[in-house]
Amino acid sequence: MSRGEVLRRPDDLPQWFEPLLTRVGGSRTEDFTPLREPDGSNGRASAVLVLLGEGPDGPDLLVLQRAASMRNHAGQPAFPGGATDPEDVDASDTALREASEEVGLDRDSAEVLALLPDLWIPVSRFVVTPVLAWWRRPHDVHPLQPAEVAHVDRLPISELADPANRIRVRHPSGWVGPAFQVRGLLVWGFTAGVIAALLDMAGWSQPWEPGRLVELPDASAPVPAARGGAPDEVVP
Repeated sequence: MSRGEVLRRPDDLPQWFEPLLTRVGGSRTEDFTPLREPDGSNGRASAVLVLLGEGPDGPDLLVLQRAASMRNHAGQPAFPGGATDPEDVDASDTALREASEEVGLDRDSAEVLALLPDLWIPVSRFVVTPVLAWWRRPHDVHPLQPAEVAHVDRLPISELADPANRIRVRHPSGWVGPAFQVRGLLVWGFTAGVIAALLDMAGWSQPWEPGRLVELPDASAPVPAARGGAPDEVVP
C-alpha cells in the first residue's frame, strides 16, 4: 500500500491550499482507487503534475486536452505527465519535465509540495505518481507538441465543485465513473477520479446528486480498469 507524502510546507502558502496539503500527507492508494499493483508486475514508473494556482476566478487546476489525432486518448483531458525517463531524478522531476515539454511550464514557477499515493493502471502497466504542486508564479502556457496536445486550460476549483458540472459517464464496456463538464471539456477516467478525491479531501466538494449519466461518445476510448477511475491515460 502506498501513502501520500508531504515534502514541504512554505510559510507563504495560500490559506486555501489547506487542509488539502495536510490531508494528502495521510492519504492512501485506496482513497483514489481500489486497484493494487500485483506482486512482481514490474510496472513502468510514470508521473503526472497536479498543479494548483490562483487565477482571476480563484484557485484553479492546470489540465491539457490530448490531440484528436492521437491513437490513444484522442481529445481526452488529462494532467500533464508521462513515463519516467532514465535521466529523471524522481517523480517530481518527471512531472515537471513533462509539463515543460508539453505546455511550456517554467519549472521554477511551480513548487512541488507533496506526492500522492502511487496508482496502478493495469491496461498500460504503469505505476503513476501524482505530484501535487503550487503554481507560485502562474504564466501563460500553450501546447508545444500539437501532435499530442490540442489545448491547455486552467479549470477553476469553483467550477469543478459546482454540482451542475458534475456527472457520471458510462463507457461502452459498461464501466461507470465520475466526470466533470467544465468549459467545454468532458473530464473523466483517471483524471476525474483524482480530482474528485482531492475535492473531497480539501473540503471543496458540494453535495450533488449523481443522477446524470452521459454515454461516452467514442467506443474506441480506452476501457477503464475498475469502477471509480484509472483508464490508461499515461502516454509512454
